[in-house]
Amino acid sequence: MTPDLFGDDPSATDSSSKNAAGVQSAAPGSVPLAERIRPAVLGEVVGQTHLLGPGKPLTLLFEQQHVHSLILWGPPGVGKTTLARLLAGAAKAQFIALSAVLSGVKEIRAAIEQAGDHARTGKSTILFIDEIHRFNKSQQDALLPFVESGLVTFIGATTENPSFEVNSALLSRSQVYVLDSLNSDDFARLLNRAQQELNTEITVEPDAFDALCTYADGDARRFLNLVEITLLQTLAQGKSTLDLPALKQIAPSQIRRFDKGGDAFYDQISALHKSVRGSDPDAALYWFCRMLDGGADPRYMARRIVRMAWEDIGLADPRAFTIANEAAQTYERLGSPEGELALAQCVLYLAIAAKSNAGYNAYKQAMAHVKQSSSLPVPMHLRNAPTKLMKELGHGSGYRYAHDEEAGHAAGESYWPEGISDDSPPRFYQPTDRGLESKIAEKMNWLAERNAQRRQKK
Repeated sequence: MTPDLFGDDPSATDSSSKNAAGVQSAAPGSVPLAERIRPAVLGEVVGQTHLLGPGKPLTLLFEQQHVHSLILWGPPGVGKTTLARLLAGAAKAQFIALSAVLSGVKEIRAAIEQAGDHARTGKSTILFIDEIHRFNKSQQDALLPFVESGLVTFIGATTENPSFEVNSALLSRSQVYVLDSLNSDDFARLLNRAQQELNTEITVEPDAFDALCTYADGDARRFLNLVEITLLQTLAQGKSTLDLPALKQIAPSQIRRFDKGGDAFYDQISALHKSVRGSDPDAALYWFCRMLDGGADPRYMARRIVRMAWEDIGLADPRAFTIANEAAQTYERLGSPEGELALAQCVLYLAIAAKSNAGYNAYKQAMAHVKQSSSLPVPMHLRNAPTKLMKELGHGSGYRYAHDEEAGHAAGESYWPEGISDDSPPRFYQPTDRGLESKIAEKMNWLAERNAQRRQKK
C-alpha cells in the first residue's frame, strides 16, 4: 500500500511527551497559534518550493519512504522542525527530538539507548537535533559512531552555516538542504489558516498586511505570533478591520532578525561592501542602515568602512582614506545617533568615488613573491652606512642621491637585489585609468622611459 505522501504516518511517533524541539509541551489551552497550526501533512507546508513539489529533493525523500542523514539550514521560523517530523512520518520511523541548547552527551546517550530499544523491535529511529550548531565538537563527535552504524538517522537543524559550525566528519555524512525565508505569498496562506483557527473574519487591509510581513522578516512563527495578538485584540475591541494605524497601536516596534555573529551579519556586511565596490550609493546606504537598524556596532561598521577605502578605492582617490578616518573619529566624538550620520555620508562618498584595487592586488602579489623567493641580500649601494667601518666595507658606495639629479630622479638606478633583473623586474602595481591613478600611470610610464634611455647609454 502506497503511503499518503502528504500526511504523517501514525507509526512515526515521538519517543517522549516533549514537543518537536525536545521541550516539554504546554498545557492545551496555552499553546501558541504557531504550534496549533503546525503542518500535519506535507501539503500544508508553506514556502520552500525549491525543495518541495513534483521532482524536488525533499519530495523525492517522501516518495521513497527513506530518509538519509541531513541538515536543514535556514533562518528561524521557516519549517525546519516541521519538515523533520514529516520526514520521520514518511519513513515510518520513531522520532527522538533533542535541543542542543538544553541537551548534552548524557541526553545523547539516553537517545541512543532508546534507538537501540527501537532497533530490537525492528523499528528505525530518526534523531532530530535542533540548533545543532550549539553542540561543541565532543558532543557532535558522540553522534558519529551511531550515524555511521545506521542505528540512527541524523537530522540537524541550524540557523548557522554548517560549513563553519558542524564538524567536518558529521557534515560529510549528511546532505545539506538550504531553506529560505518566507515571502508575502507564504504569509497570505498562513493568515488564511490563522483566521480559520481563530474563527475570525477580520479584514486585514493591504498596508497592515505588508507591515505584518515586514515585522515578521521571513519568520512564520513570528508572523503568526503577531497575527494572533493583533487579530484577537481587534476582535476584543469589536472591530472587523485591521488597518495600519490600528496595527501600530497594538503591536510595538519589532526588531528585525539580526544575528551579530552569524550568517545574517556577514551576509549584510558583504552586501554593503559589494554595493560600495559596485558604485551604488543608494544600495550601500540601504545596507548600512539595515545593519544599524539590526543592532550592528557602529564602531565595527567604521572599521569596515576604513577597510573599504583602502581595498576598493585605493590611490584612485586618496581623499577616501581621510574621509573614512575622519568619519570614524567623528563617531567616537559624537556617539550615536549623531555620529552615525558621518559614517553614512562616508559610505555615500566611497560608493561614488573612483575605484581601484590595484594597490590591494599589488600588496598581495608582492607578499606572495617575497614568501616564495629566497632572502636576497641588499645591494651594497643601498645598504645603510652609519659607521666608518661600514663605509670602509663599501656600504652605500655608488649610491646616487635622487634629489641631486635632474627632475629629482636617478634615471637608470637599480633598487632591486641581485638576482632580479633591472630589465624585467616584477610589476606588482598596475594603476588603473580611473581617478588619480590615471595620472599615476602617466608618471610611471615617464619614469620607465627615462630609466630605459639611461640604461641604453650604459
